[in-house]
Amino acid sequence: MGDTIMDEHDIEKYFKPDLRQARKRTRNTSERIDFLLDEKDQNIGSNRTFFIHTYGCQANEADSEIMAGILNALGFAQASSESESDLIILNTCAIRENAENRIWGELGRLKAYKRHNPDLILALAGCMPQEEYVVERVLKKYPHVDIIFGTHNIHRLPDYIRTALFSKEKVVEVYSEEGAIVESVPKLRAHAYKAWVHIMYGCDEFCTYCIVPYTRGKERSRAREDILSEVRELKNQGYREVTLLGQNVNAYGKDFKDVDYTFGDLLNDLDRIGIDRIRFATSHPHDLDRKTMEAMRDGKHVMPYFHLPVQSGSDKILKKMNRHYTSKEYLDVLGQLKETVPGISVTTDIIVGFPGETEQDFEDTMDLVKQARFEGAFTFIYSKREGTPAAKYPDETREEEKKRRLQRLNELVNELYLAGSKRFEEKTVKVLVEGYSKHGEDMMIGYTEHNKLVNFKGNKSLIGKMIDVRITKAMTWYLMGEIV
Repeated sequence: MGDTIMDEHDIEKYFKPDLRQARKRTRNTSERIDFLLDEKDQNIGSNRTFFIHTYGCQANEADSEIMAGILNALGFAQASSESESDLIILNTCAIRENAENRIWGELGRLKAYKRHNPDLILALAGCMPQEEYVVERVLKKYPHVDIIFGTHNIHRLPDYIRTALFSKEKVVEVYSEEGAIVESVPKLRAHAYKAWVHIMYGCDEFCTYCIVPYTRGKERSRAREDILSEVRELKNQGYREVTLLGQNVNAYGKDFKDVDYTFGDLLNDLDRIGIDRIRFATSHPHDLDRKTMEAMRDGKHVMPYFHLPVQSGSDKILKKMNRHYTSKEYLDVLGQLKETVPGISVTTDIIVGFPGETEQDFEDTMDLVKQARFEGAFTFIYSKREGTPAAKYPDETREEEKKRRLQRLNELVNELYLAGSKRFEEKTVKVLVEGYSKHGEDMMIGYTEHNKLVNFKGNKSLIGKMIDVRITKAMTWYLMGEIV
């Protein structure tokens, strides 16, 4: 370790990512690994603390819980701040350029902590290290980073910690592979009543703008019994809600060779366990099937909320994005979903300013949003990701025009968001209470079955409970209510 700037010869000795290798996919069954902690590692973190910064999606949040669980098993205690930490991990996101730029700034800022505490270990993890240029840049410009690892080898964190602590060597190990499935990993969950549960990993869609298939590996599903066992245990521990995670949960089970068991089957089995709420994220429209819709309709515990990214309403742009559906096909699937699950709330993702998007393409997107009547959307200006096909597409649209389109889209989305919320006014809804609201000391917050945020008067004794709340007023971003 140390602060010495590296030359090319030094950099080449490390285990770095390879995007060409990361693109490869086979039909082989993914390897299943059981995590085992070596006895000699169980106390290496004694009298040491850790702090994890998490950026990006729910998958990263779940990964951070695994990292925290492993560190806790090593004897580390969770610090309340960076300044009190002996180990700082940045669990990064690579989905957009802004997310990465933030990390570069953080790495520069954290260098000061190393000056005050030379024994501090600084680690870079998550999706960013899976990109070739990121590791090269870190090694050349941020030599104070001690450990670099990716999304496929979190279970090897004890080895990396041991090396950094006792051998004082820099660790750079990023796998460019299809990915394995690691079970029995400890987790230190961030929430007392709601839990993330991975049901699958990776993505095989290869949308032309997206780096995820390279950073997360191929689609690979966990065995159903491993998932069911985890949710049973969570229910027994008092958890009220689980969110099933996958880059594309609709593809769950399609990689199984010996059994016909897909996402709808899993929802049915999980529903029978009886945990209060089952949610999931995220989905791809062309993999959404009838069995999944019917499982949502029939399940007593599957929530009537669906996040279904559309990305664009232009068939030309959808084809350039490699999304595998037309705007009509998307609306048809959405219509089937709403017909099968009456009253369901649907949100989406939309990208504006994709290379080659014309004014008419954008108007097609606006038209689709009006027809779909989404109750919320994550909207973004296209962000170029090095290594993806779209990064090489000609892009002649001015940034000012992209911002104008985004503003128009957001105005429409907010209008529909409010309309979707107003349908709950004067109705009584079930709310899982999460904590205090920002709207006053005596105000609490929680989410409805339809994933609507509710503010209401109450006290901390309600946290973790499921209560009835009558909605008195709908705002754009939240609901106001009173306990029944």
